[in-house]
Amino acid sequence: MQRGSSERELAARWEEEAVASDKAPAEQVLLDAGAAGEPERKTAEERCKDPARAQPRAAEEGDTRVAPRPPPTLRPKTKPAPARGLCPHGNPRSKGSSCKRCSGRRADQSCTLRPVTVDSSKARTSLDALKISIRQLKWKEFPFGRRSPCDIYWHGVSFHDNDILSGQVNKFPGMTEMVRKITLSRAVRIMQNLFPEEYNFYPCSWILPDEFQLFVAQGRMVKDGDPSWKPTFIVKPDGGCQGDGIYLIKDPSDIRLAGILQSRPAVVQEYICKPLLIDKLKFDIRLYVLLKSLDPLEIYIAKDGLSRFCTEPYQEPNPKNLHHVFMHLTNYSLNIHSSNFVHSDSTSTGSKRTFSSILCRLSSKGVDIKKVWSDIISLVIKTVIALTPELKVFYQSDIPVGRPGPTCFQILGFDILLMKNLKPMLLEVNANPSMRIEHEQELSPGVFENVPSLVDEEVKVAVIRDTLRLMDPLKKKRENQSQQPKKPVATNEEPPNSELASPSEGSVDPEAHLPSICLKQVFPKYAKQFNYLRLVDRLANLFIRFLGVKGTMKLGPTGFRTFIRNCKLSSSSLSMASVDILYIDITRRWNSVTLDQRDSGMCLQAFIEACFYLAQRKFKMLPLHEQVASLIDLCEHHLSVLDERRLMCGRSGMSGGRAPYSGPPQEATPSAPLAEGNPTPCANSAHKLPHSRHTLS
Repeated sequence: MQRGSSERELAARWEEEAVASDKAPAEQVLLDAGAAGEPERKTAEERCKDPARAQPRAAEEGDTRVAPRPPPTLRPKTKPAPARGLCPHGNPRSKGSSCKRCSGRRADQSCTLRPVTVDSSKARTSLDALKISIRQLKWKEFPFGRRSPCDIYWHGVSFHDNDILSGQVNKFPGMTEMVRKITLSRAVRIMQNLFPEEYNFYPCSWILPDEFQLFVAQGRMVKDGDPSWKPTFIVKPDGGCQGDGIYLIKDPSDIRLAGILQSRPAVVQEYICKPLLIDKLKFDIRLYVLLKSLDPLEIYIAKDGLSRFCTEPYQEPNPKNLHHVFMHLTNYSLNIHSSNFVHSDSTSTGSKRTFSSILCRLSSKGVDIKKVWSDIISLVIKTVIALTPELKVFYQSDIPVGRPGPTCFQILGFDILLMKNLKPMLLEVNANPSMRIEHEQELSPGVFENVPSLVDEEVKVAVIRDTLRLMDPLKKKRENQSQQPKKPVATNEEPPNSELASPSEGSVDPEAHLPSICLKQVFPKYAKQFNYLRLVDRLANLFIRFLGVKGTMKLGPTGFRTFIRNCKLSSSSLSMASVDILYIDITRRWNSVTLDQRDSGMCLQAFIEACFYLAQRKFKMLPLHEQVASLIDLCEHHLSVLDERRLMCGRSGMSGGRAPYSGPPQEATPSAPLAEGNPTPCANSAHKLPHSRHTLS
């Protein structure tokens, strides 16, 4: 006890002298370093009263204070350097393994994950909303690109904005082509042929100039049956956007055919004359839909959207008001030039409002909001189901299986119109919906200024931010790390009163400061209610299987013959010569109407038409959707049997020590595994279609 007290007195006496001699220099160094506030100083006597603070403070990295000289009589005990072949803890080292205490320390040091990196160099008009989202997520943005790969690439126009071999990109290949007005109309028309009642949310459409005569003939036939029928039609250019080139007509003869349609094809649709009005104004809804994955299919819908209003009170079309675009067209880019346009100073007023404010207003009038949302969700899922077959063909063309490439996701803009009876109607789908969070305001004649839009920012920033949260590539690693309890590092001397930390201690949720995700999953959540509609999706899987060459989008004659032979579709009434004639006729007709002339061969739509023809020949006296479902079941059954036979031959060849004899060279037959679909016959037969009508909340 005497020795301990004498050492403490000596240390106190030395520290008192050191503080007195180094006080002025230490203060000068702190002032030069720009330290905030004056540090608290204690005398040696005060420090001696507190034995815990009596020990000299260990020097820290970046410390600007002058370290005191050690007392001559007190020398710290230093551990001898470990012998060669031993770790610092004295345990023997071996190649490929290390001491548990050392590895535990290294794991603790590397427990913090790096931030997610985002390349925003091609973001274009969505850049401002993207920057805010990245800042809220505390991720790392690279506005000018990066030599090394990023986790996420944000493109403003299409998948091909950048050449990417890894990571994630916010565009699907082929999406821009798929949602063009002609392609969308064809995709929905195929589904309308199979399920007319399920796809009655899209207006009757004709493609010009190819179907102009059909349009005239069908219009005349309906009018002869009902003389009181006086329809209005709306003409939309195929590649038009922001209301460009759209006009209304009352008679097919009013279509501007002279040279325009040949260079700029269009779609003509029956105009919806009885829309729901608010404040006597027509409006539409822009909903944001996230296609998170194509296979397996994952769809999310934003809980809020935008409502864009016309700026002139609505009247049903008549020859006098057909040209009043501010009355009939809800496009924001058109109505912003109207003198009646009101820039929104809140989410529930003005010419652009939030969809949630519209729902609140309808709810106050007794409208069943859950039913409205249920119908909208159903419309979105059915539309995406119509688009996915050809998207799969585009995807395998740009990112073939087995080759390096990014994974894709995309935000789509659905334009929906509520009719007077609250039935939602699909107007169009936008592959690149505007994500601008500002609008132009005219300060003086001809002088405009970009002003922040509170309505746009509230909706669009949430959509982009929560899309990034759902696509976070490090989310699983972060969750796994937070779930693992921290193991205390073993030491020779345990500190007194030590307690084991709880597993949740120290694990901080990086999204705790963020609001709840505004995107709601609707598929596969409601898959059971809609899977029976995916017949064309299963046909696309058959089409891709027999393409043969990776990266192509059209089926050659050899591939089509192989499909007929492997699926055993030929018979005495359908010879292979008849199959060749069928291929030539359908392919020639579709190649004359499609814009894509890059490859020769049968496109997916032509293949679907051929399958419809084969199904009607083989399974008569059934509705078309049951005929097609039966044909698909038959094909998948024969292909699964063929795959099993090949697998058995491969196993027997391997067991015999040599590859099995495959016979003389024949036409190339794809040996890829059976694509998505039921391998057993009639397991998903359309004879038991689950026409469920449950509310989608």
